[in-house]
Amino acid sequence: MPDNPRFSFAISATDGAARTGSIRMQCGEIRTPAFMPVGTAGTVKAMKPADVRTTGADIILGNTYHLMLRPGAERVARLGGLHAFMGWDRPILTDSGGYQVMSLSDLTKVSEEGVAFASHLDGSRHMLSPERSIEIQRLLGSDIVMQFDQLVPTTVTRDEQAAAMERSIRWARRSREGFDVGGEHAERAALFGIQQGALDEGLRKASADGLIDIGFDGYAVGGLAVGEGQEAMFACLDFAPGQLPADRPRYLMGVGKPDDIVGAVERGIDMFDCVLPTRSGRNGQAFTWDGPLNLRNARFAEDQAPLDADCSCPVCGTWSRAYLHHLVRSGEMLGAMLMTEHNLSFYQQLMARLRTAIGEARLAAFAHDFRQRYAARNS
Repeated sequence: MPDNPRFSFAISATDGAARTGSIRMQCGEIRTPAFMPVGTAGTVKAMKPADVRTTGADIILGNTYHLMLRPGAERVARLGGLHAFMGWDRPILTDSGGYQVMSLSDLTKVSEEGVAFASHLDGSRHMLSPERSIEIQRLLGSDIVMQFDQLVPTTVTRDEQAAAMERSIRWARRSREGFDVGGEHAERAALFGIQQGALDEGLRKASADGLIDIGFDGYAVGGLAVGEGQEAMFACLDFAPGQLPADRPRYLMGVGKPDDIVGAVERGIDMFDCVLPTRSGRNGQAFTWDGPLNLRNARFAEDQAPLDADCSCPVCGTWSRAYLHHLVRSGEMLGAMLMTEHNLSFYQQLMARLRTAIGEARLAAFAHDFRQRYAARNS
């Protein structure tokens, strides 16, 4: 893909199906494979934006559904856009709101127009269509905009999966048209399409072909990490990324656990997001190279070791497991802050090691060693 000040993606090395490189946009570079911390409501919970950047994050994710309901996209626009509002001056990807509409809202009604729903906050009625989703993302000032799509569980019939996939393609075209009339925003932002089709290779191929015909800056693999299990997800990723253009970024939405990420990178995925490191941190779980630790466990009460001796983050360099255990058990907000900072740092260190391993053509060995160590202890 030729260099473009609006959006360009360059692959610097490959190792099997895995790739490492960078996305360049006007507001910054995104090193890939990339993990995007989730800033659902204009904040990565328990973290200041500068501290999120210090962990190594190049991009964060914001959520259309939550921000449209509170404080409202029009208000965010009047206040200068999401970057200025929250104090983050690097790329922001916004999801379309489709997943939250289906998973959080009551009285949802799907039609060709879009999704009518009742807010989970106050029961107020709203309509989210492809056009409105794109408009909200434009008002927020998103750098990477996601098309509006229809997600259905992998457990529904193939006919239902096919119908949702085909509707998602029609909505992708409307999303593309809505984005392209966005004036200044369209001149600096990017638009990603979302492949659907559950676990079915034929439906995934039809979805990919339909999206490629429309044309997007990048492509997401949607509809996974929704309860199908790692084995089924990996089986789908054995074919789904290869159905998408090799010269565009591939984004696996909502993934995931560290071992999910390693396996998906091996299968050609470039971008990830997940609430797991922040949510787990607030609930007392730390991710380490030797597997997850539950800091609520009494065995840490007098443990003077760092969370992870192989982690370079300030938390591991300053505080003991015993102190973090105390904070978590006491419900102190500093506990959530430090645990979140460590988890996000760990995820970014994992991404950095993956990028290095791909660049040095030793990903298979790195992934094998990672899995052996990570799974060695169940805490």
